[in-house]
Amino acid sequence: MSAAALAAEIRAGRRRAAEVVEAHLADIAARDARFNAFTEVTAARARAEAEAVDAAVAAGRDPGPLAGVPVAVKNLFDLEGVVTLAGAKIERDSPPARADAFLVRKLREAGAVMLGALNMDEYAYGFTTENAHFGPCHNPHDLARIAGGSSGGSAAAVAAGLVPITLGSDTNGSIRVPSSLCGIWGLKPTYGRLSRRGAFLFVGALDHLGPFARDVADLALAYNALQGDDAEDHAQAWRGVEPVSLEGAADLRIGLLDDHFARNGHAEAFAAVEAVARALGATHRVTLPDAAIGRAAAFLITMAEGANLHLPNLRTRPDDFDPGTRDRFLAGALLPATWVQQAQRARAAYRAKALALFEEFDVLIAPSTPYVAPPIGQEMIEVDGQMIPVRPNLGVYTQPISCIGLPVIAAPVAGVPTPGNLPIGVQLIGAPWAEDKLFRLAAHLERIGACRAPNPRDTHA
Repeated sequence: MSAAALAAEIRAGRRRAAEVVEAHLADIAARDARFNAFTEVTAARARAEAEAVDAAVAAGRDPGPLAGVPVAVKNLFDLEGVVTLAGAKIERDSPPARADAFLVRKLREAGAVMLGALNMDEYAYGFTTENAHFGPCHNPHDLARIAGGSSGGSAAAVAAGLVPITLGSDTNGSIRVPSSLCGIWGLKPTYGRLSRRGAFLFVGALDHLGPFARDVADLALAYNALQGDDAEDHAQAWRGVEPVSLEGAADLRIGLLDDHFARNGHAEAFAAVEAVARALGATHRVTLPDAAIGRAAAFLITMAEGANLHLPNLRTRPDDFDPGTRDRFLAGALLPATWVQQAQRARAAYRAKALALFEEFDVLIAPSTPYVAPPIGQEMIEVDGQMIPVRPNLGVYTQPISCIGLPVIAAPVAGVPTPGNLPIGVQLIGAPWAEDKLFRLAAHLERIGACRAPNPRDTHA
């Protein structure tokens, strides 16, 4: 049952939130060992919150639009009384969070019930969620394959049906990559749209927070609930609440990104874009100037800012890092400051060129990932006749969009032949603050059957 339908049943008194929570907790206990999506299950909290929802319904009060809906969050979100691990061994020594993250509180205010924290790449630095400390997250469509990252647990939990809504973070593609590989919907809002207070940041200049869901209505339900100004987050734009609509896509001007976004991948990535283009009757192809430069700038900024955040532990506890994460942080710590300054200048110039495209188009469409989910442990993959590293190249299409803060909905594409019948998706990209246009187009694509979340039972799991 979708989150929207479940909330309606609970608000009407036809189902009890406590029963729903017990069923979900039992399902997680029975099945999550296959996926390794959860790192912490907050059963006592979930039961207490469910009882509060049922008490509100019994008293004739409206518990909120997410009444009794089970949710979970990437384990870089603070949950009161729980240590915020951010996927790291080092953080086990930290005290429990004293309060919920702002977005967790918004979910609770909407009536949602928190089930726990989800697996991720250490400190959100990765695209695969092959965590050296907590183990890899397994793709529900093929348990031998990655779920993507760094929000892999968030995507896998939704794809597997363990919870209907989760939250993740996206610095260079960490919502869109696992959405594509797990075949679900994900939203990276405009930079500054949602508060980041209470989240363990990776790269403050690039970090976004957003939801995952199996259908567009649930994604919109979560996004609307998460909005709201936070006076304590000075990186937020403070635009208030701007609810999105799911109706009216006929007037949207669609562009298909080519050049950088039409190479560096396997055939299924481009077939996904063509399938969506045919469904929409979209034919206009457009080049995003300097996309490769934007991606290079994102790499440098990520390395330098991420490393700076962790310098004390790099000096004193290097052996407690995942070796792959540690080595990337050390490389970032050695970058000359002038390189980082130049990356920021290039990023600003590139952003201006990207924004100019939205004078002609409302939504741009590009692949989300260059290939379907690779096997866990695979380090290299062949693209265009060359062997390239799997992990960094999963972000080839997402990084040029992240670094300039544009809103994106990751959409799972239906009916595209892929190796192993595995999911793959596209990015629906908008101008800053244009989330409403993205939701209208996403809902239209879902209604006409061009984009939908496949059931893992239809594939492998």
